[in-house]
Amino acid sequence: MPLAPTAQLVAEARAEGRGLGAFNVIAIEHAEAIVAGAEAAGSPVILQISENAVKFHHGRLTPIALASAAIAKDAGVPVALHLDHVESESLWRQAPALGFGSVMVDASKLPYDGNVAATAHAVEYLRSHGLYVESELGKVGGKEGEEPLGAHAPGARTDPDEALSYVEATGVDALAVAVGSSHAMTSRDAALDHDLIARIAAAVPVPLVLHGSSGVPDGELARAVAAGMVKINIGTALNIAFTGAVREHLAANPDVVDPRKYVKAGREAMAATVAHFLGVLGTPAA
Repeated sequence: MPLAPTAQLVAEARAEGRGLGAFNVIAIEHAEAIVAGAEAAGSPVILQISENAVKFHHGRLTPIALASAAIAKDAGVPVALHLDHVESESLWRQAPALGFGSVMVDASKLPYDGNVAATAHAVEYLRSHGLYVESELGKVGGKEGEEPLGAHAPGARTDPDEALSYVEATGVDALAVAVGSSHAMTSRDAALDHDLIARIAAAVPVPLVLHGSSGVPDGELARAVAAGMVKINIGTALNIAFTGAVREHLAANPDVVDPRKYVKAGREAMAATVAHFLGVLGTPAA
């Protein structure tokens, strides 16, 4: 089926009171696993490629984007393609021609006024090309080797009033907010501020996005969706599943040299992880 528009999948999830899983693609096996897991769960899904993943692919977006799009188009469930955590203007300008339905423009490292200006500039271009735009306000730590932020660290939480002003000033379609999660967590013990999620959801008119969801326990994720989170970003959990399965396979089969043997085990583990998360997110909030 054709690539699904991100805007459509987010709007449907929001209307139905459920979360929409958005999973990070690093290699082609990630895209295959995400789609397989979504098909097993019978759920729509978003494949997202980050600027860091593009750097891994020698700075070339086109090959991994076209491969992911081809896998998405062959899926038995609706799949959208999203370009994530993009700081480079030269990169987000490539998105319309490669089938992306949305871009997360990441100017969160800039001071507030700089974030607003950079994001509004990107929104003007991307919106004119029919793309849905997400951005981030607040500080979701743990990215690119950053230390995870403590729950009460300066800048660690998004202010609801500032979030409203930011959305109005930039014109973004979705907003990633800092509510207690952190990127790249390998343990699932993050405690979210559900009252803050509810207050931000009540203050801003656009859907909310939770980054760093791999470190959030199932129950916390379900509560976050009930409080107003819609798009749920998951990446590290797939890498944990993949690496664990590969290590286990190689330990049990030390003479194996064909990468298809152990990569297949990793891909299957990622697919099972995707299906699990989509099951957690897919039940409409009471």
